[in-house]
Order: sequence, then C-alpha cells, then structure tokens
Amino acid sequence: MSNRANTDSNEVRTAGGALVRLLATAAGVGYFPFAPGTAGSLLAAALCFPLLFLPLAVHVGATLILIVVAIWAAGRVAAELGQEDPSQVVIDEVAGMWVAAIALPPTLYDLAAVFLLYRIMDVVKPAPLPRLERLHGGLGIVADDIGAGLLAAAMWWLLKANFDFF
Repeated sequence: MSNRANTDSNEVRTAGGALVRLLATAAGVGYFPFAPGTAGSLLAAALCFPLLFLPLAVHVGATLILIVVAIWAAGRVAAELGQEDPSQVVIDEVAGMWVAAIALPPTLYDLAAVFLLYRIMDVVKPAPLPRLERLHGGLGIVADDIGAGLLAAAMWWLLKANFDFF
C-alpha cells in the first residue's frame, strides 16, 4: 500500500510541477526559440487589453494577483532548473507589461506605445532595475520587470503630457 501512496504522490507532484511550469512559461510561450521575453510581453499585451475596458480597481487587483503568482511560479521553476533567471520563465514579462498598462486608455495605440517602452526598459535595464534583479528567488526574477513596467508607464505619461500625440 505504501508503494501505491508514493506513486500517487509522485504523480501529483509531477502534475503540479507541470502546472507551475505552464504558468511560469506563460502557457509555453517562454519556449519560443527567438526572443521569448518579447513573445511573453506580446501575449501579456493581448491578455491585458480587455482589462483596459474594466474599472481601474479590477485591473490593479488582477495585476497584483498576477504578481504574486509570478513570484511564486518563477521562483519554483528557477529552483527546479537550478538557474537564477531561466530564459523560458516569462511570467515576469507578463506581470511587468500588465503593470505598464495600468490606467492606460483602452486604445491599441497607447498599448503599443507602452509595449515598446516596456521592452526598451526591460532590455536596457536603467538604474535601479539591476539592483532589483539581485533580490532572491522569484522576487528577483519579477521585481525588475515590475520596475520596467513602472518606468514605461511613467515615460508614456510624460511623453503624452508634453507632446501632442494622437
């Protein structure tokens, strides 16, 4: 009977591990061979667009839940793979993009602009983003992307406030 219990336990762990990997890789998008972070950010923009039509509190609440899940899933998969920030983990880009899109008008133009700014901030990593990467586990994996999202949102707000865009 104990062999059966161990087998069932291992099957549950394997199924649970697969779910965590599915979350961390944004449904497998993180396995794209070219620019998985950009692919994850594009998926995030597509998933986030409907949130722009909902009350701000819904978007913020959904984003906060996503951040918590991202920290947990990214940390678990990184530990499983023995890597600090595995390239296939893109849930951090999803969370960062959702942060960047908070309070945007529901237009593709604004979302595209924030997407571009977010990718620039995520790739260039201006200060203090490199410090955030040094945090431990999933928090370090996700924190710099949240920071990049905040910088992208601030930059878009400043650009729109100071220049006459559409």
